[in-house]
Amino acid sequence: MQNQDPAAENHAEDQLINDIKEATTEATEGQEATEEIVPELTAEEKLQQENTALNDKYLRLFAEFDNYKRRTQKERVELLQTAGKDVIVSLLPLLDDFDRANKAMESATDITAIREGVNLVHTKLKNTLAQKGLKEMESINTPFNTDHHEAITKIPAPNEEMKGKVMDELEKGYTLNDKVIRFAKVVVGS
Repeated sequence: MQNQDPAAENHAEDQLINDIKEATTEATEGQEATEEIVPELTAEEKLQQENTALNDKYLRLFAEFDNYKRRTQKERVELLQTAGKDVIVSLLPLLDDFDRANKAMESATDITAIREGVNLVHTKLKNTLAQKGLKEMESINTPFNTDHHEAITKIPAPNEEMKGKVMDELEKGYTLNDKVIRFAKVVVGS
C-alpha cells in the first residue's frame, strides 16, 4: 500500500470528502423536505376547527351581550330611583316657604299679609313646575276634546255656541313636556 501514487491518494481523499458532502446535503434536504411537508388536515378536521372557533366567538359575544344587559338594567334602576331628584330638590325651597308661612300664621293677626304670603308661595310653586315642563291646560270655552278632557257631566248650554264646549272646569288638566299627565275634569254644554 505504500507503493501507491500520492496523486491517487489525494484523489481518493477528495472523492471521500465529496461523497460525505453529498450525503450530508442529501440528509439536510431530506430533513427540510420532511419539515416542509405538514400533514394536510382533512375536511372534517378543518370543519371541526372552524366550529370550535365559531363556538368560542359565539360564547364571547353572548357573554358580552349579557354584561351589556346587566349594565343597562342597573343604569335604568338607578335612573328610576333618582329620576325625581331634580324636581324634589327644586321644590325644597317651597317647602321651606310653607314652613315659614305656617309659623307666621300661628301669631298673625292680619289676614291680608297671610293671603299675600300664600299667593307668593303659590306663584313660586307654579313657576318652579313650569320650569320643569309642567303646563296648565286651558279648557273653559274650548271644544270638548277626549284627548285632553274628561267629562264629568253635561248641562244644557245657554246658547247654541256653547254646545259641545267646556262650560266649567272642576279640576285643571296638566301637560308635562307636551304630554298629558292629567286630564281636565270638565262640565260640557249639551
